[in-house]
Amino acid sequence: MAAKATLKYCRMAPRKLRVMAEMVRGRPVEEAVNLLTFTRRAAAPVIRKLILSAVANAENDGELNTSELKIKEIMVDQGPTLKRWKPRAQGRAFRINKKTSHIRIALDVE
Repeated sequence: MAAKATLKYCRMAPRKLRVMAEMVRGRPVEEAVNLLTFTRRAAAPVIRKLILSAVANAENDGELNTSELKIKEIMVDQGPTLKRWKPRAQGRAFRINKKTSHIRIALDVE
């Protein structure tokens, strides 16, 4: 049985999160956490925290050995977009789309 964790409505564009998700997909948890700790991208701490949450779920359920966990699946989907308006010259308004993301992760033994 896989340990799972989900983050919904993350205020970051899915395209930025997918870069980090691709980087850690299929790696052992310890290696992925170390990689994300020293990566200087805004999405790295978000995904690192979610991985640690999934590890805590595995420990709490007590069915999986946490030292042998591997990232089986990580999915980044687009959530709802917040639409905002920015005033521009001559009474115009430009729309600003603030995107959100849903992230799902599943860990399993190697």
